Amino acid sequence: MQWETVIGLEIHAQLATKSKIFSAASTAYGAQPNSQACLVDLAMPGVLPVLNKRALEMGIAFGLAINAEVPTKSVFARKNYFYPDSPKGYQISQFELPVVGKGQIEIEVNGQKKMIGVTRAHLEEDAGKSLHEDFHGMTGIDLNRSGTPLLEIVSEPDMRSAAEAIAYAKAIHELVQFIGICDGNLQEGSFRMDVNVSIRRPGDPFGTRTELKNINSFKFVEKAIAYEVDRHIDVIESGGKIVQETRLYDADKDETRSMRAKEEANDYRYFPDPDLLPVIVTQDDIEAVRQSLPELPAVLRARFVADYGLSEYDANLLTSSKAMAQYFETMLATAGDQNAKLCANWISGELAKSLNRDELSIEASPISAQALAGLVMRIVDNTISGKLAKQVFEAMWAGEGSADQVIEAKGLKQITDSSAIEKIVDEVLAANAKQVEAYKGGQEKMFGFFVGQVMKQSKGQANPAQVNELLKQKLS
Repeated sequence: MQWETVIGLEIHAQLATKSKIFSAASTAYGAQPNSQACLVDLAMPGVLPVLNKRALEMGIAFGLAINAEVPTKSVFARKNYFYPDSPKGYQISQFELPVVGKGQIEIEVNGQKKMIGVTRAHLEEDAGKSLHEDFHGMTGIDLNRSGTPLLEIVSEPDMRSAAEAIAYAKAIHELVQFIGICDGNLQEGSFRMDVNVSIRRPGDPFGTRTELKNINSFKFVEKAIAYEVDRHIDVIESGGKIVQETRLYDADKDETRSMRAKEEANDYRYFPDPDLLPVIVTQDDIEAVRQSLPELPAVLRARFVADYGLSEYDANLLTSSKAMAQYFETMLATAGDQNAKLCANWISGELAKSLNRDELSIEASPISAQALAGLVMRIVDNTISGKLAKQVFEAMWAGEGSADQVIEAKGLKQITDSSAIEKIVDEVLAANAKQVEAYKGGQEKMFGFFVGQVMKQSKGQANPAQVNELLKQKLS
């Protein structure tokens, strides 16, 4: 009998505020150790935390984006644990009354759509960081990150495969960037994932789960789940029992190893933080945040399909980030809605290929949306062919000017004079009499040979449609 995998995710999204959640210290990445830790972050006696209003608004924005319950009252609690990177001996988090209640988000795997429940999302402060390198056997503590605002997003155990877990994580990753609450930088730890994994026989109650902690790569999430599921099956089928624990995934060895026994909520001795009053949010506050939200990815995708006649595949690609969607719509402002498909093709084709090759984001593209639209317009008006357009694109990417400047400088203007093309066609047919006879004898594949010869002789500048039409006439 087959085993069923059960997966839930806890995602920590670092909120894109300039200062920390309870102090005015900077959240900028990469500063010298302990240079951005103020008295509040260091938990000095007598200091009091003050909630960063922007962090609260970002939490509410996420709740609205997933159609979640947004309570008018939330409470901060003390989560008690003792680690060197937590100076207070507790973390300020939320427990019974979080900023965001139940919501959901849609994923798609292999063409199948599925709703994944979000149990809650709560605000909390990040801990510091233990440094083990270059300390001669000792550990250093960097408290720059201590107090950085996090939104912890807890899913329901609704995922049944690694593919679904990755799709969910990517959907959250896309959304938090789209609404501008997190930069989503996996390398810098702005977006981290804890994965809860268990197995069961289909229809049975949930099995004992293990938690895979602090994974910052979608690929590693997939590998960690695969390893852990196999481990669970081996343990149970060998007569053993799964221990509820927290485990670390070692990417170098592609394995998980035990870190500590998994704590329950009562182990942390949660209680409301006496230094922070309950947060009261009015309906007017919630509506103000709602009005500030951009058009959400799902709505944008549906509009691109309905208004521009794009496929769902194209719409998904063009809404993979807010910057991508803006680039596309800026192109349309110049090229016109009627050329939406051609614009989409150039973004998903040559532009995406070049961005990937040079490891650039679309915001850093050497070719602006208006400039790429200018290239598209030269294809539309038959100034250049699609093939020549790729040469123009490469020159534009190299900084050689606009489409018009490149076309003029390189003499790439398409030949549309019928008499000039006809002359080339006649020359090609006269020079290839045997191939003409073969074509007329039934070898229709020779037609492509003639097209190629005409395009070669015209240096790729003859209008392909006119070439095809004239060849058909001459060979009839």
